[in-house]
Amino acid sequence: MLSTGSKSFFAASFFLPKMIRDPAAALYAFCRVADDAIDEQLDQQAALEQLRERLDRVYQGRPLPLASDRAFAATVERFDVPRALPEALLEGFAWDAEGRAYETIEGVLDYSARVAAAVGAMMTVIMGVRAPSVLARACDLGTAMQLTNICRDVGEDARNGRVYLPKAWLRAEGLDVEAWLANPTYNDAVGAVIKRVLDLAEEIYQRAESGIAKLPVPCRPGIYAARLLYAEIGREVARNGYDSVTTRAVVPPGRKVTLLSRAVVATPFPGRSCEEQALPENQFLVSAAAAKARPERSRAVVLGSGQGASQRQAVQESPQSVGEKLIWVLDLFATLDERQRMASLGQDGGLMRVSTGGG
Repeated sequence: MLSTGSKSFFAASFFLPKMIRDPAAALYAFCRVADDAIDEQLDQQAALEQLRERLDRVYQGRPLPLASDRAFAATVERFDVPRALPEALLEGFAWDAEGRAYETIEGVLDYSARVAAAVGAMMTVIMGVRAPSVLARACDLGTAMQLTNICRDVGEDARNGRVYLPKAWLRAEGLDVEAWLANPTYNDAVGAVIKRVLDLAEEIYQRAESGIAKLPVPCRPGIYAARLLYAEIGREVARNGYDSVTTRAVVPPGRKVTLLSRAVVATPFPGRSCEEQALPENQFLVSAAAAKARPERSRAVVLGSGQGASQRQAVQESPQSVGEKLIWVLDLFATLDERQRMASLGQDGGLMRVSTGGG
């Protein structure tokens, strides 16, 4: 799911320690399955009820006999993931099912808190960190990524009758939003709002960086890689003249590898404070994750305390074979791009379909 749903996240995940990478993949799988369940069913309210029942079973320790649910249940139990975090994600999906639009940027940030910042908080819990200041920066990163997603997908969303850009900003630029949705084309008004949202995303990415330095050392390269790769999608939108209505921004494989190399050799942001308050829209996530802190358990997971020697080595691994990893990732991108090209021609020859979503 990760390799076909998000090439950027898949690449970044290889720079996480294996003991974090596996539960992170389980988290991604459950989120992807939940998202697909909403998107692919005509009765979205029924799909939501089924997802809530599945989440009940996960937290009761009796997940459905599905790989994604079993893996997520094991992750929830092992890392004591607060239920409020995946519940926030489902609430965001419910807003999608309602067809909710967002008048203000604060509304967009409320939505982003649920569908993206909640995932950042869960990832931080998995890494064994529950300090409120670090959780706030993790939520910043999720929010910035979602704003990037919104700006990349403006045309696709509009053709599906949806707009996630703040409608007040669009009207301030002179756009009749409803008329535009009936015939979505690129224009200067849309471009100006996309630029404004991307500028805000960049500010929030910068806020997020200081939290990376507070994560366990082996986890920093993978999270920094995800930050760099996703921000680059926004820069690609800018290179396209902020036209994400007729063009979809795609970061070339070579540039991705350059960013990954930067991530794995960096020791990010020494001396920078991460004590800024959480965005108001994200505060409920920070409070939920910090409230259930169990330091003795978290420390055992991250540092390998009480684990076997091989597990401690897995957690403490460093990117010593950077060259080999980068070459492997470059080959991965080439393979996935070729699969996507063949699939688009209807000639995939049985290869797994590659989704265009998720970066």
